[in-house]
Amino acid sequence: MQELSDDALLTLAQERDEVAFAELMSRNSSTSFKLALSILKDRQDAEDEVQNSYWNAWRSVGQFQRDSKFSTWMSRIVINQCLMRLRKARRASFLYLDEGVASGGLRVLELADRGRTPEAELGGKEMSAILHTEIRKLPPLMRNVLVLRDLDELSMEDVAGRLGISIVAAKSRLLRARLELRQRLQNHRRSFKPTVVPA
Repeated sequence: MQELSDDALLTLAQERDEVAFAELMSRNSSTSFKLALSILKDRQDAEDEVQNSYWNAWRSVGQFQRDSKFSTWMSRIVINQCLMRLRKARRASFLYLDEGVASGGLRVLELADRGRTPEAELGGKEMSAILHTEIRKLPPLMRNVLVLRDLDELSMEDVAGRLGISIVAAKSRLLRARLELRQRLQNHRRSFKPTVVPA
């Protein structure tokens, strides 16, 4: 795949070739990360949103009309993903429980029960069991990077170091692992209510 042009890889990716798509992402990974970091100012957040951008690009690559360069299209996805994260962070509201006490006011707060229902608890346990089973079924090359990054929550630098590969290769394997795992989980969707299996 490395000897193919971006256009050739894009053609294959639009035919749902995951390896070609992973190579395209590898070629754009440095630019995408620098762009995300310039917006979010946090390496971990930037890595997360670049990965989310890759997933969004994979879902939409078939609709890419080639009216601009692929790298430009990818940059727009990264920017939008980062801006969405910033908007969510700004919408987070904080309630100070001692507000009004200094002025002698008394407020009664009714806090909603955020606990999970027994049904949701059971569904979560079943889903967790399926998730771990499907992770174990992944090929070792994909499973190892997924476990280190998403379960052990190591940085991409640490993941690459543990596996003795480049960061670009680690990101490529992680993308492929997430795509494969998501597909495996989709196969279980019909057995559960929509709230149990992540979209």
